[in-house]
Amino acid sequence: MPEGKGFTMKNGKQQPGTGKGMPPVDFSTFILSLYSSALVQLGEMEDPATGTRSKNLDLAKQTVDMIIMLEKKTRGNLDNDEANLMTSLLHEVQMAFVKAKG
Repeated sequence: MPEGKGFTMKNGKQQPGTGKGMPPVDFSTFILSLYSSALVQLGEMEDPATGTRSKNLDLAKQTVDMIIMLEKKTRGNLDNDEANLMTSLLHEVQMAFVKAKG
Protein backbone atom coordinates (compact mmCIF):
# COMPACT_ATOMS: atom_id res chain seq x y z
CA MET A 1 0.00 0.00 0.00
CA PRO A 2 1.52 3.35 -0.97
CA GLU A 3 2.42 5.85 1.71
CA GLY A 4 -0.39 8.37 2.37
CA LYS A 5 -3.13 5.75 1.92
CA GLY A 6 -3.58 4.92 5.59
CA PHE A 7 -0.02 3.72 6.20
CA THR A 8 3.22 5.55 6.75
CA MET A 9 6.71 4.22 6.26
CA LYS A 10 8.98 3.92 9.30
CA ASN A 11 12.40 2.33 9.05
CA GLY A 12 11.41 0.86 5.70
CA LYS A 13 8.29 -0.85 7.10
CA GLN A 14 4.63 0.05 6.68
CA GLN A 15 3.04 1.36 9.86
CA PRO A 16 -0.60 2.26 10.46
CA GLY A 17 -0.82 6.00 10.04
CA THR A 18 -3.08 8.83 9.32
CA GLY A 19 -2.49 9.64 5.68
CA LYS A 20 -3.08 13.22 4.63
CA GLY A 21 -5.85 14.98 6.52
CA MET A 22 -7.02 11.88 8.34
CA PRO A 23 -7.54 11.71 12.12
CA PRO A 24 -5.16 9.53 14.13
CA VAL A 25 -6.04 5.87 14.46
CA ASP A 26 -6.80 5.39 18.15
CA PHE A 27 -9.55 3.99 20.34
CA SER A 28 -11.39 7.31 20.76
CA THR A 29 -11.49 7.90 17.00
CA PHE A 30 -12.77 4.36 16.47
CA ILE A 31 -15.59 4.77 19.02
CA LEU A 32 -16.52 8.17 17.57
CA SER A 33 -16.70 6.54 14.14
CA LEU A 34 -19.13 3.88 15.39
CA TYR A 35 -21.17 6.55 17.19
CA SER A 36 -21.38 8.69 14.03
CA SER A 37 -22.40 5.66 11.97
CA ALA A 38 -25.18 4.90 14.43
CA LEU A 39 -26.46 8.49 14.25
CA VAL A 40 -26.55 8.28 10.45
CA GLN A 41 -28.39 4.94 10.68
CA LEU A 42 -30.88 6.50 13.10
CA GLY A 43 -31.54 9.40 10.73
CA GLU A 44 -30.08 11.91 13.20
CA MET A 45 -27.33 12.94 10.76
CA GLU A 46 -27.05 13.09 6.99
CA ASP A 47 -25.25 10.22 5.32
CA PRO A 48 -21.99 11.83 4.15
CA ALA A 49 -22.01 9.70 0.99
CA THR A 50 -25.52 10.69 -0.15
CA GLY A 51 -26.33 13.88 1.77
CA THR A 52 -29.68 12.38 2.76
CA ARG A 53 -31.22 11.20 6.01
CA SER A 54 -32.88 7.84 6.40
CA LYS A 55 -33.52 5.37 9.20
CA ASN A 56 -32.32 1.80 9.31
CA LEU A 57 -33.18 0.67 12.83
CA ASP A 58 -31.90 -2.88 12.32
CA LEU A 59 -28.47 -1.63 11.28
CA ALA A 60 -28.50 1.00 14.04
CA LYS A 61 -29.30 -1.67 16.64
CA GLN A 62 -26.38 -3.75 15.42
CA THR A 63 -24.04 -0.76 15.70
CA VAL A 64 -25.30 0.05 19.21
CA ASP A 65 -24.83 -3.61 20.14
CA MET A 66 -21.23 -3.44 18.85
CA ILE A 67 -20.56 -0.40 21.05
CA ILE A 68 -22.07 -2.24 24.04
CA MET A 69 -19.88 -5.27 23.30
CA LEU A 70 -16.78 -3.08 23.07
CA GLU A 71 -17.68 -1.37 26.34
CA LYS A 72 -17.92 -4.75 28.07
CA LYS A 73 -14.76 -6.17 26.50
CA THR A 74 -12.63 -3.09 27.22
CA ARG A 75 -13.92 -2.42 30.76
CA GLY A 76 -10.96 -1.85 33.04
CA ASN A 77 -8.53 -1.49 30.11
CA LEU A 78 -9.28 2.09 29.05
CA ASP A 79 -7.76 5.27 30.39
CA ASN A 80 -10.13 7.72 32.13
CA ASP A 81 -10.74 9.84 29.02
CA GLU A 82 -11.51 6.79 26.87
CA ALA A 83 -13.80 5.29 29.53
CA ASN A 84 -15.70 8.58 29.96
CA LEU A 85 -16.05 8.96 26.20
CA MET A 86 -17.34 5.40 25.88
CA THR A 87 -19.88 5.89 28.68
CA SER A 88 -21.23 9.19 27.38
CA LEU A 89 -21.40 8.14 23.70
CA LEU A 90 -23.08 4.86 24.60
CA HIS A 91 -25.69 6.68 26.68
CA GLU A 92 -26.31 9.24 23.93
CA VAL A 93 -26.66 6.67 21.16
CA GLN A 94 -28.98 4.51 23.28
CA MET A 95 -31.22 7.53 23.93
CA ALA A 96 -31.17 8.40 20.22
CA PHE A 97 -32.17 4.81 19.39
CA VAL A 98 -35.12 4.94 21.81
CA LYS A 99 -36.19 8.28 20.29
CA ALA A 100 -35.91 6.96 16.72
CA LYS A 101 -37.79 3.79 17.57
CA GLY A 102 -40.51 5.86 19.26
